[in-house]
Amino acid sequence: MRRIGFLINPVAGMGGAVGLKGTDGNVEEARRRGALPEAQNRAKVTLALLARESGIMFVTCSGPMGEDALVKAGVQNYQILYHYRGDSSARNTRQAAMAFKNAGTDLIMFCGGDGTARDIFDAIGRDLPILGIPAGVKMYSAVFAIDPITAAELIRSDDEPVLRDSEIMDIDEEAYRAGQLKVRLYGIARTPGSEGKVQIHKQVFEERDEERAKMEISRFIHEIMIPDVLYVLGAGTTTEAIARDIGVNKTLLGVDAIKNGSTVATDMNEKTLWDLLRQEHEAKIIISPIGAQGFILGRGNQQISARIVRRVGCGNIIVVATPHKLRETPVLYVDSGDSVLDAEFGDTVLVVSGYQMAQRKRIYQNETIQRKVKSSGTHENPDRPVT
Repeated sequence: MRRIGFLINPVAGMGGAVGLKGTDGNVEEARRRGALPEAQNRAKVTLALLARESGIMFVTCSGPMGEDALVKAGVQNYQILYHYRGDSSARNTRQAAMAFKNAGTDLIMFCGGDGTARDIFDAIGRDLPILGIPAGVKMYSAVFAIDPITAAELIRSDDEPVLRDSEIMDIDEEAYRAGQLKVRLYGIARTPGSEGKVQIHKQVFEERDEERAKMEISRFIHEIMIPDVLYVLGAGTTTEAIARDIGVNKTLLGVDAIKNGSTVATDMNEKTLWDLLRQEHEAKIIISPIGAQGFILGRGNQQISARIVRRVGCGNIIVVATPHKLRETPVLYVDSGDSVLDAEFGDTVLVVSGYQMAQRKRIYQNETIQRKVKSSGTHENPDRPVT
């Protein structure tokens, strides 16, 4: 019987939807802005799929750091190895990971973000493989499954897992909140590897051809913008270039809105964006995939939630990326937190990659969800025009 260490960072991801671009050191501010814990819900999706696996014994932490999610997901085969009191901290995560290691676990599965991955790596290094259920804001490290359902598939596989070296990245959150992306390699962990099911670390492409390509994309998008339509711009340098071509400033790592060539709102949180969209007759969302990782939703732009996408419509989402980024990003991913919505994106999407140029890119679709959606009759495969 395999012994899986399981822990949750209960506050992971709380800063995303409320526009904090990270939760480290900002939990109270996130709560003040109305943020709700999401990590438990993300973990329950994975655990519910593993609840009837007779060959797995979970060892976990008390309360919100593990036990609560296991109980709610219907898992009965578990043991609490680590008890704590009060609010959980990075120290609790490190101590729990060490307890799992000392108990002879085969793998640690955690639900959190880059900070949680770093804390676990601090405690166990490469002694145990780790697998993340994505629940943070950015998740630039390469130890996370594509989504919670895929995490369960990797754990319950009957095959002996093939382990790969996976980068854990350290993000300077203070610089990130100030609009600067500072990333460094923190360590190399071991992760169950399956092509297309575990994300790779974020890459940043900076060269002259990239800037030229962004200018061409920006010129095209500017020309085809429709009067009186609200355009929501996601994070990134490509969307920033679009705003620059229009003649407005853009929050580099935030979500802004423009209409008729003027700024309507900057650095919005999910609620602000929702309230704005309820006042608009028509809106479109312009987003760019994370370099090499390929996520167009679910990483770094949680302000654009599932209900936001449903309000706007999948057909009104414009994806933009430079040719170089697309060459380095063979597959795109959607992890909105709503698996039915993710399936509605279909198998491919057109990506604007230059002036009057677009490439059709494949979107990863989880086969389990695809079968479920098709059998329920709710699947839609909209023809997503560029505009």
